[in-house]
Amino acid sequence: MEKVDSLTRAGRNCTICWPHVASGHGVAHPCTREYYSNYRWLNMKVSMAEDGEYFSIGSIISCKTCFSQEVEGEVVAFDHQTKMLMLKCPSGTGKGNLSDISIVNLNFVEDVVVKKEANSNPPPLPHLNIEKLNNRANAQIEERQRLRTALASGVGQEGLKLFLAIRKTINEVSWQGKNIVVMNQVTISPPYRPEDCKGKGDNNALTHVKKIVEKHVKDQQLQQNSQAAPSRSPQQQPPLTSP
Repeated sequence: MEKVDSLTRAGRNCTICWPHVASGHGVAHPCTREYYSNYRWLNMKVSMAEDGEYFSIGSIISCKTCFSQEVEGEVVAFDHQTKMLMLKCPSGTGKGNLSDISIVNLNFVEDVVVKKEANSNPPPLPHLNIEKLNNRANAQIEERQRLRTALASGVGQEGLKLFLAIRKTINEVSWQGKNIVVMNQVTISPPYRPEDCKGKGDNNALTHVKKIVEKHVKDQQLQQNSQAAPSRSPQQQPPLTSP
């Protein structure tokens, strides 16, 4: 038999297992790591990995990897050439509106079970706004270039930390030399203190950014104080006195 899965290849090289596998008899030798009941069952596993139409989009598949990890989910895609199966699984966070995507290499699975076969046609692929995606990619490239320019111009750690702190709540943040520009309305110059914030006219934007900078400065000071405070050893603790 020429086409066997990866786990059976180990049995093929074993003088104990391969005669039994090739003849269609069951084998439970450690090198195969599982019990092959008969030749027909083995061929079924191979056909599932080789027939691209076997895994219908929307079917519920359960498989066990060679590391004994069980993966179960809805079939999203299957690549016939690479034997890669993509499953949509329940989110590990427990949130019902989220899903985890698992990509399984069928060359390294011990078992594949179709728990529910999809009978309906798969839904049409969602429309992709290519122009919007390209604009987003170009914006990210430009932002990386501005960050590289800022680093080359000598921006210190304080500026980088403040930039990342602002990005947590405001996406429209960029570099202009060593200056941080927020929403094209507020410019923060070194050394990046609240008094270094300058606005173009929108007082609400300036006030909001100043509050973010003030909070960031206070958090940094608290962190520095906690790291600089000497820890008192047990020998330095004051003795307990009994009443």
